[in-house]
Amino acid sequence: MKITLKRTPEQIELVKAMASRNRTVAYEAQVALAEFIGPVLAEVINNAPTLSNLFTTLQFNADDNPSIPLDLYYDINDEDYVKVYSQSHAGGLPTNQVLPTASEMKIATYGLDTAVSFDRRYAAKSRMDVVSKTFSRAAQEILAKQETTSASLIMGSLQDAETAGQDHVRATAAGANFVLDDLNKMMTLAKRINTSFLGGTAATGGGRGITDLIVSPETVEMLRAIAYNPINTNTGPVGGTGTDGIAAPDELRMSVYNTAGLPEFYGISIMEILELGPNKRFTKLFSGAHGGVTFNSAADDLVIGLDRSRESLIRAVAVDEDSGGEFNLIADDQYSIRQQKIGYFGSIEEGRMVLDNRALTATIIDAA
Repeated sequence: MKITLKRTPEQIELVKAMASRNRTVAYEAQVALAEFIGPVLAEVINNAPTLSNLFTTLQFNADDNPSIPLDLYYDINDEDYVKVYSQSHAGGLPTNQVLPTASEMKIATYGLDTAVSFDRRYAAKSRMDVVSKTFSRAAQEILAKQETTSASLIMGSLQDAETAGQDHVRATAAGANFVLDDLNKMMTLAKRINTSFLGGTAATGGGRGITDLIVSPETVEMLRAIAYNPINTNTGPVGGTGTDGIAAPDELRMSVYNTAGLPEFYGISIMEILELGPNKRFTKLFSGAHGGVTFNSAADDLVIGLDRSRESLIRAVAVDEDSGGEFNLIADDQYSIRQQKIGYFGSIEEGRMVLDNRALTATIIDAA
């Protein structure tokens, strides 16, 4: 992520004004820059390719008490209660709330804050690079907090996910390898747990099942290996031995070979994140979540399947009535002239929840 302020005459004069010895002029310049850069930061945060932006945004007024009528979001009307996963504070343990389908669910929101500052002399010298990197750091801090909060919620929901007696988390068939057969079974499982309100085929034909895969670099390596490794899982009379490996069709192998970055595979978008993998941050969150899934975060890996066609992952965010923006950036007035600092304080009020964990499936790559 990189935010750049151009060296236009207007922006140079504005930055210089922040270093003015006249406190009124300096503060007004700080406020003007905050009003200009605040919406830009909000757009950068909302468009970053991160786990937190897999959530559907639901905006509400900053002074409002947001709620969701569950009967409009959850179509399983043959059950009296539904499970909703949410957090009471940022990064907290996901709480499973069992609520009636006809109830109005209040959304628990929390604030995500950041505070940054730089030396006044950089403004006096029109160091636009320093000012730009300061705001980039503010956006990065908010994104880091959003990532941890989102991962905690998703991992906790997966640990407890079960539909009609079927666990949403399964292990690979080939041990430490994630092969085409595992992806095929994930797609079938996602179809089975995504039923209509009568428990049968939905009007859309059962839905796509999985639209996105969230994987580690090691899993992407295994998918790339389909270009040259055998993919068969059933033994048969191949070459008279019954054990020879069968390669994928040439067209599939060439498509994998030509798109080594794998933005898409089998019609499913691939989201590669470094936080997944053995002994990584998100796998540790999955291992630490309270649930019935056995997982060794020191050696095992995790492949997460998500159906984004369902309105399951919801992010409620407050919108400022005056500016209409989600990210509230204000000039920090804690610094005096003697400290020679210029600071900014930014915050977002939001709340995240999983309304329907049928949109989540996972496969454990068992190193054992």
